[in-house]
Amino acid sequence: MKYISVVAIFLVMSATDVHAQLKLGKVGDAIKQAASGTSASPSTTEIAAGLKEALEKGVSASADRLSVADGFMGNAAVKLLFPPEAQKIEKAVRGLGMNKLCDDFVLSLNRAAEDAAKEAKPIFVSALKQMSIADASNILLGGKQDAATQYFKATTTDQLKGAFAPVIKNSLDKVGATKYWTDIAAAYNKVPLTSKVNTDLTAYATQKSVDGLFFEIAREELKIRSNSSLRGSPLLQKVFGYADKK
Repeated sequence: MKYISVVAIFLVMSATDVHAQLKLGKVGDAIKQAASGTSASPSTTEIAAGLKEALEKGVSASADRLSVADGFMGNAAVKLLFPPEAQKIEKAVRGLGMNKLCDDFVLSLNRAAEDAAKEAKPIFVSALKQMSIADASNILLGGKQDAATQYFKATTTDQLKGAFAPVIKNSLDKVGATKYWTDIAAAYNKVPLTSKVNTDLTAYATQKSVDGLFFEIAREELKIRSNSSLRGSPLLQKVFGYADKK
């Protein structure tokens, strides 16, 4: 009987030890999964929070980059040039030897755009606060690399134009663009057989400024989607790591 009891106790202890090891193994696996970012799928709340965190960083970086001196002027992809309908004016005036006047005009357009870009950040932050969980999931998992940029275009373009236009107008006057344009038009009108071109500088510079901002936001969105090293927080790693697998 004693022998049987000893064997029974040994078996119970062995089973308990095995069970404990299995539990430890599961804990170890969970720790490994968490460390590697392959733990449980993110909740919809985490998806929304992670996407908003990434987008706030992206739009802030874009606005900051464009709002400094040469933010537009020094970026060939977004630099404001003569309006398309006024390019014949530029060619004619440069042909009269007035290159500096044309260059000063282009510089002043870009300085106005750089001033306006400072107004963008709070508008985007407000749009992010209003983004629903469903919107966030569609943006992250919808398969389009510029889905967030398109969301911002749909929700902020009118507001951006409204905020940019008065800043652009004031800046155009402040940096001399209006005067340069008047001088350019006067010089052009002296050329025989030319037809006048009416350009709304404020509307043109406003539209180009908004376009340039969205161009930079699209670049930032692509970076965070394609470069895992830019996902600094555990939440971003989890959310975008999950999206990578979809």
